[in-house]
Amino acid sequence: MLEIWRALANWSYREKSWHWGGRYQSNSVSDAQQLLCLLFPAVTMSGFGLARPDQTDRTVLTWLKSLGTAMEVPVLIMTVLHDYLDRYTVGDTPIFQGGGHFMSAQAGASPTIEQQALDVVESYATSLTLMLAALEFANDFEQVATREDLQLEVARLRERCGKRLTAAMVGLLRSFTINAFDADSRAGRALLRTVNQSGLPERRVIDDLRAALSSVASGLGDISIGSGQKKDLAGVNMLFECGWSWGVISGTPSIEFAEAAGKQPEGVASDEPYMYFTMVALNSIADLFTAQSLRTDLLDVQQARLARALENRWKMTQLYWSIVASFGGGRRWPLQDVPWRATDEKESDYLTILVAGASMRNLTDINKAFDPDLDRLGRLLVDLSNRARITRRPTIEDVSQLRLHDPGLELDLVSTGEIDGPPLRWPVHDYAAVLLKRAMRLASLFQDRRLHAEMIELADDLWEHLLDRRIPSGAGRDLWDNPNGAFPNLPAFSEPSWQITIRVVESLVIAAELVSADMGPHEQLTILAEAKLSEAERMLDRELLGGAAQAGPAVRRSIEIVQANLQRAKEITVERPGSADALINEALVELDRLVAAREESTWAR
Repeated sequence: MLEIWRALANWSYREKSWHWGGRYQSNSVSDAQQLLCLLFPAVTMSGFGLARPDQTDRTVLTWLKSLGTAMEVPVLIMTVLHDYLDRYTVGDTPIFQGGGHFMSAQAGASPTIEQQALDVVESYATSLTLMLAALEFANDFEQVATREDLQLEVARLRERCGKRLTAAMVGLLRSFTINAFDADSRAGRALLRTVNQSGLPERRVIDDLRAALSSVASGLGDISIGSGQKKDLAGVNMLFECGWSWGVISGTPSIEFAEAAGKQPEGVASDEPYMYFTMVALNSIADLFTAQSLRTDLLDVQQARLARALENRWKMTQLYWSIVASFGGGRRWPLQDVPWRATDEKESDYLTILVAGASMRNLTDINKAFDPDLDRLGRLLVDLSNRARITRRPTIEDVSQLRLHDPGLELDLVSTGEIDGPPLRWPVHDYAAVLLKRAMRLASLFQDRRLHAEMIELADDLWEHLLDRRIPSGAGRDLWDNPNGAFPNLPAFSEPSWQITIRVVESLVIAAELVSADMGPHEQLTILAEAKLSEAERMLDRELLGGAAQAGPAVRRSIEIVQANLQRAKEITVERPGSADALINEALVELDRLVAAREESTWAR
């Protein structure tokens, strides 16, 4: 993480000025990701805090020396946050433009200025996470900022971040969709083909799927604000899917009580979910309900009302995709039928990892995770890593699989509102980093130590692959992504992609949580340690009974060491049986030496 921070500082802060942009032109999504690479670890990882100069780790300051002293770094962060807010605020209204990240699906054409100004769900989601992190940072810095001018700047930053947070939440509520369709439609047939892994009669599959999704349909019936309202899901032949479109849904009304959001744009996005935007929305909305966010009371009354509306969509969407992914409960889940086929009949391994992420979130956030279910997901991640030629050597014929890394998944953005210009695309090329993030998250859920170790091994392989893809030289050195480093047939890049770099950072944050977490003692190791402890105590008692405590200084010293080791082992056996076992082994070796010496002395006499 420190290497990434140093690389980020070298790229971003040159000649006492912050530089935006990278592989894509500066835009509200990439710029937020660039900032989050610094701010997200700073507010989530122990030892990486930057808001309290008196507590900033000296090692961290050494790696970030180009940003300034312990006091200069938080002031610089506030300045850069204000710059970001200035760039993406028009008048009194926060904006969430896709900008230079938009691509044209039409050869030889470029997105128009009007198209580049369109809001996009990934900007809403990324801004939500960034603003929560900025508010946490501001709260911490306020505790130590004694100068009046700094106090005023903190207050102004908090007010501006709060406004953008509200606007981001409103945007997410207006981008949610429930796509209802008849089972006989093209979308219905595609969904039925995906979920029917046992070749059952179609009518039975429709009835069973509707029954499985009844709780989701009921939960979505409570929607009263934003998009996704009043969808008829009651028909005996009606199926549906839910999630987030790529932008505000065409025809969606404004949310009247959210005045702080400023002017709410007209929607142009199609009323159908995109799995990619659904996943980024789910990940960001989860940040609203972290222990840190709840503990520090970051949300005002209006934001709390918006958060409750998002929470319902968040829960129902995760539950929907988890049910669909595992429907039937048979030998093979629909999710395991790689690649995943969407209702528009497009299929991709990237869609598989996205649906797996939604299923994993449901197991993590809502339901209790069981190792057999998690093991399926683990084997799926191994398969996806092989298919993407990350853990398997690529061949000359592997052109289609290498496209997952570059150009990646190119999402065709369907518009139903009136907008001039060529068809738009949204490129996504963070597949390998998302796989690492899923592997780290899955490892944290396993109770079975063998499965946990297997997932850590996969994460190690993915990490080695990503290390090969760091930019090797120039201003972007040690940032991502240079796919040529792992696949010589793919292009080389010298400018950072914040899309993949932030995914790597998120993976390292999860890795830190995993290392810090206590898996609990290994039952068999505990039993072994207790048995050894019993034997050692009996041997010690025999030596004491035989007069060892009254023997010479060397023997008494050995007895004292044995007693200390066994006492320490007793204290830690329950929590750390492995360490206790090591101490007991030392005691047993010393006791055996005393027994052997005594027996040899007796024999000599």
